[in-house]
Formats: sequence, structure tokens, C-alpha cells
Amino acid sequence: MNVERAFVDTNVMLYLLSEQDPGKREAAARAMNGITRVISTQVINEICNVCLRKLKYPVSKVEKAVIEIYQQYHVSTVTRGTELSALRLHERYRYSYYDCLMLASALENNCTVLFSEDMADGQLIGGRLTIRNIFA
Repeated sequence: MNVERAFVDTNVMLYLLSEQDPGKREAAARAMNGITRVISTQVINEICNVCLRKLKYPVSKVEKAVIEIYQQYHVSTVTRGTELSALRLHERYRYSYYDCLMLASALENNCTVLFSEDMADGQLIGGRLTIRNIFA
């Protein structure tokens, strides 16, 4: 599959930021080479929450990660339109609302792939976005 623009789910981003699973960190890093990487403000918020609460990172480390993410990724803002699209995607595909918010953001940003560990690998969304589990 030729990937030019990929939306990156929070779980994949966390593997890139964490030292806990070097194999998945390496697989995630390889998948990011040579593509336009897209995330949303939702993903950044989720990253901050997990890093602070679960991983117990100091605020300074999380701030540094956020700055680097903004430098290396196209960051899309979640809008009313994104939220409404997410509701329609939820109705059709039955993923959680938050997963559908990522799907909606990916579609809005003309991504052809969404890298995620949590959704159905290979599923086509909206006729143009394919979910890929890069760890499968």
C-alpha cells in the first residue's frame, strides 16, 4: 500500500514516546518514514493525559514532547464539523465516539491510512481511509 498521508492514533504515538516496548517503538518509527504524519488536537490531549497520569512523566517532559509533535506532525484542530462527522461514523461503524473522532479527523485531512493498534486492521472507512495495525 502506498501511503502518503497517515493519521496516527494515540496508542501508536505513545509507543513512540515511551521506552516500555522497544519493538513497537521501532515499528512505529519505521512506519512514519517518508510520509506526511497527521494527528489531531484530541490525540495531543490524550497523550498528555496518559503521560501525566499513567506514565507519571514530569510536566517538563510532556511539554517537550508536545513541542516536538507540533514540529514533526500536521496537527488538525477538532471542530464542530469533525464532531458531527464522528457521530455519523459512530452510527455506521460502531467504534467508540473517540475512535470515530480520529477517523473523522483523518478523513477531513485526506489521509489514506490510519495507524492504530485498536481498530480492525484493513477495514476501509468512507471508501478512502484504511485502518492499518503496523504491529500485526
